[in-house]
Amino acid sequence: MTDTNDQDGGKLRLARPKLELKKTVEAGQIRQSFSHGRSKAVAVEVRKKRTISSGGALQEVAEAAAPVQAPSAPPPPAPPPAPEPVPHHQLTDDEKQHRLHALQAARKAEEESRRLAHIKAEEDARLAEEERERRAKLPPEPEPVAAQEAEAAPTPAAPEARPALPSAKPGATDSVRVPRPAGHGADVDEDDESSEKSRRPGRGGAAAHKPPAPVKSRMEPKRRSGKLTVSAALDDEDRGERGRSMAAVKRARERERMKLLEAQKAAEKFVREIVVPETITVQELANRMAARGAEVIKALMRMGVMANINQVIDADTAELVVQEFGHTTKRVSDSDVEIGLTGIEDTEENLIRRPPVVTVMGHVDHGKTSLLDALRETDVVSGEAGGITQHIGAYQVTMRGGQKITFIDTPGHEAFTAMRARGAAVTDVVVLVVAADDGIMPQTIEAIRHAKAAKVPIVVAVNKIDKPDADPARVRQELLNHEIVVEEMGGEVLAIDVSAKKRMNLEKLEEAILLQAEILELKANPDRTAQGVVIEAKMEKGRGAVATVLVQKGTLKVGEIFVCGTEWGRVRAMADDHGKKIDAAGPASPVEVLGLNGVPQAGDDFIVVENETRAREVAGYRERKQREARHVASARGTLEQMFERIQAGEVKELPVVVKGDVQGSVEAIIGTISRIGTDEVKIRVLHSAVGGINESDVTLARASSALIIGFNVRANPQARDIARRDGVDIRYYSIIYDVAEDMKKALTGMLAPTIREKFLGYAEIREVFNITKVGKVAGCRITEGVVKRGAKVRLLRDSVVIHEGGLSQLKRFKDDVKEVQEGYECGMSLENYNDIQQGDVIECFEMEEIAATLG
Repeated sequence: MTDTNDQDGGKLRLARPKLELKKTVEAGQIRQSFSHGRSKAVAVEVRKKRTISSGGALQEVAEAAAPVQAPSAPPPPAPPPAPEPVPHHQLTDDEKQHRLHALQAARKAEEESRRLAHIKAEEDARLAEEERERRAKLPPEPEPVAAQEAEAAPTPAAPEARPALPSAKPGATDSVRVPRPAGHGADVDEDDESSEKSRRPGRGGAAAHKPPAPVKSRMEPKRRSGKLTVSAALDDEDRGERGRSMAAVKRARERERMKLLEAQKAAEKFVREIVVPETITVQELANRMAARGAEVIKALMRMGVMANINQVIDADTAELVVQEFGHTTKRVSDSDVEIGLTGIEDTEENLIRRPPVVTVMGHVDHGKTSLLDALRETDVVSGEAGGITQHIGAYQVTMRGGQKITFIDTPGHEAFTAMRARGAAVTDVVVLVVAADDGIMPQTIEAIRHAKAAKVPIVVAVNKIDKPDADPARVRQELLNHEIVVEEMGGEVLAIDVSAKKRMNLEKLEEAILLQAEILELKANPDRTAQGVVIEAKMEKGRGAVATVLVQKGTLKVGEIFVCGTEWGRVRAMADDHGKKIDAAGPASPVEVLGLNGVPQAGDDFIVVENETRAREVAGYRERKQREARHVASARGTLEQMFERIQAGEVKELPVVVKGDVQGSVEAIIGTISRIGTDEVKIRVLHSAVGGINESDVTLARASSALIIGFNVRANPQARDIARRDGVDIRYYSIIYDVAEDMKKALTGMLAPTIREKFLGYAEIREVFNITKVGKVAGCRITEGVVKRGAKVRLLRDSVVIHEGGLSQLKRFKDDVKEVQEGYECGMSLENYNDIQQGDVIECFEMEEIAATLG
């Protein structure tokens, strides 16, 4: 592209057919003079207006422009000139179209900006109106003193409003103004000149001594700051004052909305009854009060309690927090879950006659189970190890007349005291079996005490009358010593002579039991939820936990949910005492129940509940109480007790793990071995449960160096392998006597032997000899007893012990001897001691160990 400069018009020509802009503005500078000898350069522009003739030719009309600073009215449009022939350097048609499109786009952009400015002005006016209405609703605020003084002062004259900028005519938008360079001084106007005068020091006369501006109040509009634009000037004309920003208006609206919500919440707040247990977490308390956790924490902090959201607080603190929030409290305890568990009391019209529950008690080997077998016409003695009843059995017998009697057989061994006590607690009549040849025995006396404690009638059965040395009269006479007066001696107690082996007088015994039951008028309500007591519980392979339950009230049905001590479950199946499956069991019926989630304790109550949730709550509460009781029992003693144990030496313990076939046997073993210990040694039961010995039992025993006792159970193969590998001792028993004997032997071996001093003799020193490399040697005569080499000696001087040590040498005629008898002379030297004198006496003794016994 080559540029050629036209000297006549000063235009930029295009050598190639490309779109280029021609120079439409000619600029020049003139010098303008002011007072005080000042002058400044002013730019003068010559604008040329382009018009399109009817023939499509673009013509330019030159306009002489005044200096930029002086606003002037636009000149009237010139008449279109006559069409001239298009010179060779004019624009092409494409260039004309492009310029036309550019002008139209500029016009549209200006119209859009005006429309947006108008919309913004309307929105600002609306917000200002809302703000004025809101302020009008608020109570008037007292004006400060500074504001009152400002109002009292004379208000200065408002400056003249600047004349509004003239709006451009539609035709004026056709001209495109090119911005001037930044170095030109055309942007400075007269106002700038006056402001420059006022800024100069020492100039302006009165401006230098301007009075101070009056103090403006807070409510007066602030002075404008920043650049003044056309839209801002137009907005000021519409509003007349400065409005708040959109953010401030939004914040004010949000505050109003929050105040309205708080007012609604205060109106909706009502008093609640808050249930407060013994302990509760902060989060749970906040949820029950329908309050935020942070508010509850603040309330606790005001009380001086520093707690987080998950911390547990006591009931008293929770009650204070609830009262501070304006609610009422209802104190409850964890034991409230058992309220109403037993149901309502039965009325007389709902009660019907039920079979009596009879407990057979007596001394071991007096024939209790044999008598029960004779009544049941079955043989269960052969199934018991050693012929001794190891657990409680419950049976129901139907008499020839159709009456039913429920028998509970209790063991007679002394270890089963707790089992006998439970048997007496659930029974109606006690049959006291006394052997005619043995008479009253210790367990017989104990059974009498249990029966009297339970306040149940006693029927005495004098058994084994078929033996040659039987003496029933002696038995009746011995019963008088225990306040049991039979009818033959003017009392009220029935005594029947029977023989279980020969089946003698069994009908009379049944009649006596039924007579007592008739006197007692035994009744129960079968049409209610079942309640009973656990007679025995065990863990069976393939069946799980199995409990023998005696139903006392109501009717137990398959599928019902029950609570049994710390365990709960659902009745999956029931079987009677003959092993036959049944669907329901009425009062005084012994049944075997399957479906427990664990093995309960014998003697626990058995109660049917309405749903599984209630059963879980009751069982969980009982389990917590039982765990707390165990912790209290195993807690350490006081500091004084600890010091006493340190001084006396640590108490030796033999840890054991007890596993049995039924719960009653496990309890009996624990009670027996617990009584074997002394103050020095004792047995500590680490774990006891019903079932076989498994790997966890062996692991526990290995970690604690314990002994495992298996009563009528065996270890599984995995447990046997671990025990063999780790050296854990597993002992199996089937008779409780053997358990007691072995544990006694084990504790005896743990006892430290008793060390006792044994006196040997006296030796009187007749002469003292000094021997080189040996020291002093005493020539002595044995006056009493014997002196042995290696024994302990005491040196006595004037009957006062001055040395105690060992005897290093014992010689007779220069020969070492083991001992010297009374009346003989010998030479002796003491270990590490040479201060011996003639006339001293040497006392010889030795320490011997004596094996300790449990006594």
